[in-house]
Amino acid sequence: MACSLPAIRRIRDTEKVIDALLKVETPSGATWHRYNDDGYGERGDGAPFDSSGIGRGWPLLTGERGHYELAAGRHENANRLLAAIEGFANGSGLISEQVWDSPDIPEKDLHIGQPSGSAMPLVWAHAEYLKLRRSIRDGRVFDMPLQTVKRYLTEKTVSPRMVWRFNNKIRSMPPGKILRIETIAPAVIHWSDDDWRTVQDVTAHTTGLGIYIADLSTKSLPEGRQVKFTLFWPDANHWQGTDFVVHVGFFDRGETASAYKRGTNARHG
Repeated sequence: MACSLPAIRRIRDTEKVIDALLKVETPSGATWHRYNDDGYGERGDGAPFDSSGIGRGWPLLTGERGHYELAAGRHENANRLLAAIEGFANGSGLISEQVWDSPDIPEKDLHIGQPSGSAMPLVWAHAEYLKLRRSIRDGRVFDMPLQTVKRYLTEKTVSPRMVWRFNNKIRSMPPGKILRIETIAPAVIHWSDDDWRTVQDVTAHTTGLGIYIADLSTKSLPEGRQVKFTLFWPDANHWQGTDFVVHVGFFDRGETASAYKRGTNARHG
């Protein structure tokens, strides 16, 4: 299914960031870390992981990237990544959880692009390799559950909500969306859509998973409106002391960033 041009740009920009942060080239081929600052792996001197270390490249992520390349029509790249996974295997063809991606430490049998001291074989990595072989043979990604394809590709189902949380302070949302506020403690959301001329309070309710959610009735707000809110923490009997703003529709990020820095006093209603 075709993506919109903005979606394609977002995907390509995300790919560049991922490669800049997580990709490692080895003599066997390219591999990727799970995420930046991953601490699960051998230490810098090659000593075994002992609750701290440095995350290494994962062969299964090379397989996942191979599927992405195949889906993007870059079959040669997919074949190259398949060969990389084969190059990561040991002499018996077993694929490890991670491969060493730093300079060789021969006395510890650690060689760049070869299995580290992690679990081997990792069945998940073998499964990813087999899936990629099958997909390359078919000329398309085969591991696409019918129900998922129907929901997201055929019916193009999207979430009716945009989620704001303290580690993801969104600054804008499309018109027609419900703004959901997520917290990790009980909270009352004190909010307005007309620059505090009128206000509403919504009590966040627990999901039973250590997360509290509050849905604000923003679905009918037109483009150009601003949702302003602050939070009251009943357990601590304390106001957040900061107002947050979410714009409905497109906005100038630079201008809004300046507005965030200026801030306002929290309303106590």
